[in-house]
Amino acid sequence: MKSYYDHIIVGNGVAAAGTIEGIRSTDGEGSILAVSAEKHPVYGRPLISYLLEGRTDREHINYRRDSFYADNGCEVLYGERAEALDAAGKKVVLSTGEQVGYGKICIATGSNPFVPPFEGLEKVKNKLQFMTLDDALALSELLSEESRVLIMGAGLIGLKCAEGICRRVREIVVADLAPRILSSILDDECAGFIQRHVEKENISFLLGDTAERFEDGKAFMKSGRVVEFDILVLAVGVRANTALVKNAGGAVSRGIVVDTHMRTSLEDVFAAGDCVENLDISSGTGKVMAILPNAYAGGFAAGVNMAGGTKLFDNAMPMNSIGFFGLHAMTAGTYEGQCEAFRGDDGSINRLYIKDNLLKGFIFIGKPERTGVYTYLIREKVPLDSIDFELFRRTATQTMFSHDERGRRFGGVV
Repeated sequence: MKSYYDHIIVGNGVAAAGTIEGIRSTDGEGSILAVSAEKHPVYGRPLISYLLEGRTDREHINYRRDSFYADNGCEVLYGERAEALDAAGKKVVLSTGEQVGYGKICIATGSNPFVPPFEGLEKVKNKLQFMTLDDALALSELLSEESRVLIMGAGLIGLKCAEGICRRVREIVVADLAPRILSSILDDECAGFIQRHVEKENISFLLGDTAERFEDGKAFMKSGRVVEFDILVLAVGVRANTALVKNAGGAVSRGIVVDTHMRTSLEDVFAAGDCVENLDISSGTGKVMAILPNAYAGGFAAGVNMAGGTKLFDNAMPMNSIGFFGLHAMTAGTYEGQCEAFRGDDGSINRLYIKDNLLKGFIFIGKPERTGVYTYLIREKVPLDSIDFELFRRTATQTMFSHDERGRRFGGVV
């Protein structure tokens, strides 16, 4: 490792991969160092549940091929953390105490699990989180056919964990203080629809309930119920990892504040991925939108701009494409305005949220199709009175647009 690099990236996830590729799209020669707290090359974090389920293997969860770093002339420091950022001196301080100088730096530190201060938690022997590949591997080692697993958290992380292990254990109970599963992205009807589907797989739920204390392999719940377990998975939620920028004096809200060039308030310091707060174009407000496409796009833009080019990331919005036991759901945007709700012939649930003649968001559960056209309508702020609205309500195709509009928007007549 050298004492100075033209570009340093703190983190080694999807946003970091995007940053490396963004840099190399503009600068083929500058030196790059990635500081990776994990000891693995970049991988697809959403795939760790499929690894537990046996639907993929270690090789196929990799996000890029084995030669990715060498091909891009990037050094990687595995198993090392950046402990402090000296923005004035343009140095990053590593956990070894070493200081490394930089020309430009990108903070891509992702998010950290949020763990409530449960009484007795420190005495629980087999407790894990479900954020990383190492978490998944450690959980896999503990599982047996007789395992009783308690998962605290009925959000996406907790439910994907349950799906990944349900056929390897005896019992799974998922508890959440919220009154419904996936409470941050679904309404009551949609959440109930998915919950009933998941419960068919011998997964039970305690909603509107949480643990007050843990003792001797038992969770004493707020409701008075006692849940016995062998393994505890903590999936209550996550928070953006903003410490490096915050402690260096940079602007931080729920995430690191960045502009559309992914610049922070600190000179030559950029940020990307789950640790940042971007402008949500569907609501016009700043949000942490911790999803893979945003992480890569933001990272790529940061890399281009670090290397002296110009690249905007100005069309971020919340999106989720998820599936549980063959039932798929797609959500995007914000749920503002009038809700156009309808059921498909196959029983699927569809929600369109419309305000000021614009599509603001949607929820589709069942067999979502052509959702790219709906996200296009949100991103491009297409006036709904310029399309065939009745066709739009039934299905999304380019034929919603007039002949001339198709040519203008899509580069040819379809």
